[in-house]
Amino acid sequence: MKKFYNILLLMAALAFITQAALGQTPGHLTGLVVDDKGAPLPYGTVALLKAADASVLTGTAIELNGTFKMKTPAAGKYLVRISAMGFATQDLPVLEVTSEGYSRDFGKIALKQDAKVLKEVTVQNLRPTVDVQADKMVVSVEGTAMAAGNTAYDVLAKSPGVWVDQDGNIQLNGKQGVKVMIDGKLTYLDGKQLQTLLQGMPADNLKNLEIIANPSAKFDAEGSAGIINLNLKKNNLNGLNGSVYAGYLNNTNSGGNGGLNLNLKQGKWSSSATVDLAERPRKRSFTMDRIFVQEGKNSVLTQAGKEDGRTFAPSARFGTVYDLNKNHSVGATLSLSGSNTRSGVSTASTLEDPRLAGTVFNQTRTHNNGKFNSASFNAHYLGKLDTLGTTLSADVDVARINDHGRSDFFNLRTFATSSKEEKVYFETDNPTSYQIYSAKLDYVKPFPKVKGKLELGAKGSYVESDNQIDFFSFQGSQRVPDPLRRGDHFIYEENILAGYSNFSATLTPKVSIQAGLRAEYTQSEGNSIPENKVTPRSYLDFFPSVFVQQKITDNYQIGYNYSRRIFRPRYSHLNPFRFFIDANTYAQGNPNLKPEYTNSFQVTQTFRKNYNVILGYAHTKDDISEVPAFYPETNTMIFQQRNVESETANATFVVPVTVTSKWNMSNNVTVAYQKFTTPVDTTTVYNAQTMFTAQMNHNILLPNNFKVEVNGTYRGKGVFNIYKTAAAVWVDVAVKRSFLKDQLDVSLALTDLFRSQKMKGTSAVNGNVNVLDMYQYGQGVRLNLRYRFNKGEKFEVKRRNASLEEVNRASGN
Repeated sequence: MKKFYNILLLMAALAFITQAALGQTPGHLTGLVVDDKGAPLPYGTVALLKAADASVLTGTAIELNGTFKMKTPAAGKYLVRISAMGFATQDLPVLEVTSEGYSRDFGKIALKQDAKVLKEVTVQNLRPTVDVQADKMVVSVEGTAMAAGNTAYDVLAKSPGVWVDQDGNIQLNGKQGVKVMIDGKLTYLDGKQLQTLLQGMPADNLKNLEIIANPSAKFDAEGSAGIINLNLKKNNLNGLNGSVYAGYLNNTNSGGNGGLNLNLKQGKWSSSATVDLAERPRKRSFTMDRIFVQEGKNSVLTQAGKEDGRTFAPSARFGTVYDLNKNHSVGATLSLSGSNTRSGVSTASTLEDPRLAGTVFNQTRTHNNGKFNSASFNAHYLGKLDTLGTTLSADVDVARINDHGRSDFFNLRTFATSSKEEKVYFETDNPTSYQIYSAKLDYVKPFPKVKGKLELGAKGSYVESDNQIDFFSFQGSQRVPDPLRRGDHFIYEENILAGYSNFSATLTPKVSIQAGLRAEYTQSEGNSIPENKVTPRSYLDFFPSVFVQQKITDNYQIGYNYSRRIFRPRYSHLNPFRFFIDANTYAQGNPNLKPEYTNSFQVTQTFRKNYNVILGYAHTKDDISEVPAFYPETNTMIFQQRNVESETANATFVVPVTVTSKWNMSNNVTVAYQKFTTPVDTTTVYNAQTMFTAQMNHNILLPNNFKVEVNGTYRGKGVFNIYKTAAAVWVDVAVKRSFLKDQLDVSLALTDLFRSQKMKGTSAVNGNVNVLDMYQYGQGVRLNLRYRFNKGEKFEVKRRNASLEEVNRASGN
């Protein structure tokens, strides 16, 4: 532990030495542009005019952090004019340059809002759907027709490079290990629970999605495939305002949701509340064909099944911020979510085994009842320490998660050559709980003279996971503990201490750089109570990141970035439990899982500020992946998370096309080469494939306030550890119309029009084969109504940017 603290002190010392070594660059005009509340004002322009005739000599853009910098002109008198949309243009006092090396820092320049301009500005054209920036890809959601009536989960699944599998696990550019954040805060859930949370979040509440393939050192190192950040709309009205909504969906079964958003600003208080109630059907059908290698003639198993279920999922989010003064604020956020799920899966299988006298039939039925609830609390502080924008922020997070599942398993086995029947019936209880504590501190020091900033931070967390499974059989009508003792009780504890240093600067007018280093010390212990087996671990890791942005010409820019990431095993994956799926299929935990490490490289080229070519490569050691193992002696398959090796090379092309001012197209094409090296028992399986995916999104404005969106996706053949997946293509259409001066929105969405979004895959090891064909009933119709109300004047609310990564691993599937 002492070594870890010494490393953090060394990082901080190096960072402050770097800060002290920075001096003012001679020969430049610099400043910080802010609004009337003192917040940095991005996206404006600074023009340099000759004082004699007010003719424009040169100019520059205001950076995202509100700063600007331009070369000092020749000796003479000049005017500096600051402009930004929605604000009154301001001319600074006449500037007199007296020498070649003259420099001037104008300090903080405050612009005032122009009420007349704000009132007259109307947006007639459609905004770009996808915007590729130096360190991320931003997908616009606000105001789109597809967002209305859909959920955050639906929008996320349709984003460039994103794929969500049948268990709710998210892949980015063909790789697992994606973290999802909401307003800069990592979500608490994974797999099915994350899916439930995002399905309870209306997409109409989203502003955009940020896809960050290579995060910098300031982010938690967890998430080997990158981060997807969902930015919620900001409240911009003083007084009381919000919206109410209701929706209906049908995919052969009916469901719906409804809720409200409320925002209230009075004096120094800014508060918000979101409540959503949803009931959604879950339906799927599938077939599986398996071949088990036997001596002489192989065994053949054919199976067909279906699942029907419903989930009731309430969720609520409450937040408040209090401004102590113009530079310091405190606040808190409480998030509550839950679900009550009831589902049933039935399968029928036929087994032809040459070792048996005749065909064997199995009919399996399972019922699953799950109750899930999550409560998380965040307290935060944000302070501005000087006029340049130096900030200090602190966050404390506490979370409690409970997930109690109850299920029953019934199998009836019959034989073609006899009237014999074999019946198996048992029940299971699976209570799981998590306690999570986290605290973090972040310091940001801007350097306007070099258009840079220094970021320092530290974080500590503690997690306790308690997972138990009990089996019960019946003696007559009495429920008794399982005589085979198949139950287990697993407790997992984890401590993580982290620190980071990140620095960015503009080296020349055409080259900027960002470099950082994060250190994380992990100490964990898994304890299997029945076996009295304790598995302790401790390790210290370093995670560097480097970003270089180069402007070759006005029409061509190129960016390079590198990062190292980690993906720790889900707590549930470490539990050595066995879950019964059907008579021939099981799932089992793996307490020996190791964390995976990924080195990622990416080159982004931008042409004419609109067209992008992104080249990437990632190599992952000990990739955590679900691997099926074949057991021919019993004609069974066991699914288990294991460590494999993988590498991915990809090229993504982002080509927006503006057909007219009221019709644009976003076209995204990815070509990816994936290779997996997977050990299965005594065999190593090598699997590689070049996969082609394409997404085309049309946004069209029609007369009479109609918006139409058409989304088409093609996903080509691919691989995933020992699986080979088939191609699929699907089309979605949405129509939206606004009434009552845009206060009422009515939208209709038709998804998977041709019922073609199917999942087909094949896995093979030593001649043993499993073929899967599954449909999730994505074809459906959604109708949504949303009414907005407000009373007050415009204002700006601070946005929280906290981070709690540990809870995101709490309920993986």
